[in-house]
Formats: sequence, structure tokens, C-alpha cells
Amino acid sequence: MESIEKMRQKGAAVVPGDFAENLTVSGLDLPSLPVGTILLIRDVVLKVSQIGKECHKGCAIMQAVGDCVMPREGIFATVETGGRVSKGDSVRVVKKFGIGIITASDKGSRGEREDTSGRLIATMLRELGEIRSYKIVADDVELIRQEMLFMADNLGLDLVLTTGGTGMGPRDVTPEATLAVVDRQVPGIAEAMRAKSMEITSRAMLSRAVAGMRGKTLIINLPGSPKGVQECLEIILPALEHGLAIMKGEASECARH
Repeated sequence: MESIEKMRQKGAAVVPGDFAENLTVSGLDLPSLPVGTILLIRDVVLKVSQIGKECHKGCAIMQAVGDCVMPREGIFATVETGGRVSKGDSVRVVKKFGIGIITASDKGSRGEREDTSGRLIATMLRELGEIRSYKIVADDVELIRQEMLFMADNLGLDLVLTTGGTGMGPRDVTPEATLAVVDRQVPGIAEAMRAKSMEITSRAMLSRAVAGMRGKTLIINLPGSPKGVQECLEIILPALEHGLAIMKGEASECARH
């Protein structure tokens, strides 16, 4: 609406929809949003994909008043999660999330094994947020628990992802460490990962991975192998942005559409 008002002041008799916009909002500085910004409208998740659009020949508004805001202030977004929105709904801008990665590996902690899974997590989450802490620890309940507490309570991270230690071996204790620190479980995350992995191998039923919340930190156990990490993250990533925003009540800026 602010952009439309600029054009009205220049003499253009324009109303919402004249710029072919799907949504018109007010109270939000749209052109200042960086590409990749997440917008929430009810359950709908949008991701900013482009700011401005080149005007090759000049639209009717440009020809009428000699200027048009669309090339400078038009904002485009992809629909990450679809749904129904209505007039008057709040449009919320979600800040980039703070993320921590914990690799549970005896060999990795001794420098005897390269942590390809931890690096893959960081790569796959680069658009979701900033990796603010990354640790490799031995397969020890207390060490894993302490690292989770530090990332959640001291660093205040939004998301902590673990890799490794979710199987049935005697040193696989990541789920126990996780259950010792979370306040509330989020079973659907682990269930979704197992269900998808079961389509690939029946051994997925042996995973004991869990997910839960400690305050406003979401902790999720991922498999130890890079292949397992990729498969599981591809399943949960589309819902993570929305889930984290709801958990935190994140609303750095609000608008109405």
C-alpha cells in the first residue's frame, strides 16, 4: 500500500491489483527484505525470491505518469507451503534461525574419521539459518547432554541437529541424551523420517531417533550416515521453517494484507 500511495501522489489513479500483485500489504518495508526471507501468513509459508522486476517497454502506469514502483519495489516469493489467506491476515517476517550441529562419534572426536555428515547438515541448512555452533563429541550420554544444554540454554539457538548414535549399538546413546534435556517431545518429526526411510530400507525401523523442544530450542536426532542425513532432512526441511516460527512466536515485523 505504501508503494501504491507513492504512485497516487505522482498522479496515478491506482488501486490494489493494478500492479498485478497477488497480495497487497501495509506496514512492512517489502523492498528491504533480502532474498530468502521467510514470510508467514497463517499456515502459508512464502520465501522471497526476487525484489523488483525489469520493465522493458514501460507499463501503462509508467507511460501515464513517467514512473512505476514495480521495478524497484515489487516483491516476488515462492510458495513453500500453500494454504488459504484472507483479507486482514497478519504477514510475519521470520528472522534467520540460529542453528547448532552436534556429531556424536567416538572416532570423529579422536580425529580418526572425517565428519561428512555434520558438514552436509550445514550445507543443507544454509538457507534456513546461521550455523552458530558445531561440535564433535564422543558417544557419551553426559557429553552429548552437556553440549545440547550449552547450545539451548547458553547460546539460545533455535535448532540443534545431532547426527550419529541413533541405532541399537551399545554406544548409540544420542536419543537418551536428547530425552534427558527436552521438555516436550515432537514425535511426528522422527516418525516422518522413519516412514520415509522405510520406503528405502526396512532397517529404518531400527532407528531410535527422537525430536523434542527445550524451551524455544528444537532438538532433532538425524542418522549418522550422509545418505541418511540427506534423506531425512529432505523430508523435514519444508516443515521446519514453519514449525520453528510457531515455536518461537517469531514476528520481527508485522503487516496486514
